[in-house]
Amino acid sequence: MSVRKSGLQREVLALYRRALRMVRTKPALTQPKFILFVRYNFHTQASSVSPRDVAAIEHLLRRGRRQLEMYEQPSVRDCQISQAMSDWEQSRRGSRTTSQ
Repeated sequence: MSVRKSGLQREVLALYRRALRMVRTKPALTQPKFILFVRYNFHTQASSVSPRDVAAIEHLLRRGRRQLEMYEQPSVRDCQISQAMSDWEQSRRGSRTTSQ
């Protein structure tokens, strides 16, 4: 039996799904960069905020929606990936392959 999600949890998941749908509208060559950008930002923001800090979560949701609206525009065709994002992806892949 699954646990019911709060309204705030549903909003965060809806924003994440919307961001992943946005990635599919971008050129095929840049989609991996957008996916990394989305996953990294959600992961780092989630780990920096307490699940009980509703005001901070609501602030991040508003900021995320505004940022996503900007990235959804057809004129945005690419995004910049930082070294920290690349390192995070490499460490995540490394830990996943060693645990299998």
